[in-house]
Amino acid sequence: MIDYYSTSAEFYDLVAARHVASSGPALTAVLADVDASTGTVVEIGAGTGRVTRVIADALPDAEIVAAEPSATMRAVLAARIARDPDLRRRVTVTDGSAQDMALPEKIAAAVVFGVAGHLDGDERVKLWRRLAERLAPGGLIAIELMGTATPRPMPPTLSLRERIGRQTYEWWIAAEPVAADRTRFTTTWKVLQEDGQPVREVADSYDWHAYDIDRLAAESAMAIRRITRVGSHVVPQIGVLVP
Repeated sequence: MIDYYSTSAEFYDLVAARHVASSGPALTAVLADVDASTGTVVEIGAGTGRVTRVIADALPDAEIVAAEPSATMRAVLAARIARDPDLRRRVTVTDGSAQDMALPEKIAAAVVFGVAGHLDGDERVKLWRRLAERLAPGGLIAIELMGTATPRPMPPTLSLRERIGRQTYEWWIAAEPVAADRTRFTTTWKVLQEDGQPVREVADSYDWHAYDIDRLAAESAMAIRRITRVGSHVVPQIGVLVP
């Protein structure tokens, strides 16, 4: 798998903290239905481990495999796991990617957050098939839907602004459709001094393949349900595949 994140990995936790604050409760609700005694929980694209922590808290007895192909992101992930006695005992960090990672014999649940759009349709079909073959009875696959069902343009937009020490960090995102089912995102991190003068900029880009809940159901040949609320709260949408 292409390493999409090492260029801007130093900034990733600024985004991940906000992301998990919104999506974490929905994932926790999904995982409440999982019997962790039936197999391993697999997280594909674990990043720096923010979602890994959510999984571990939701399933306190689960064994977890956290796969992350980016060496830079994986360094932060491994450090987060190593300094937490509970995570250190239960989480195995691997360098596997969605396309080729080794899977445990039995999978109680798979979590695919922020990943599925990096795969084209054929790659997603293969992934769902591989996971389904290993799912234990009652197992499920939780997929972040990301709200990118169709390609759409977006002018450069300020998506996050955070201050750390005497510097301010701005995250700008732009998007351009490049095919009927694919968008090219360009992200730019701007590091600014207290007076607003630039310190440096870090930019990268990646293509994101569009998908939605209906497409996932067709690709996987599995039943799917959409999670949009936890109690009375609207949450980021998650698709849950079940055999």
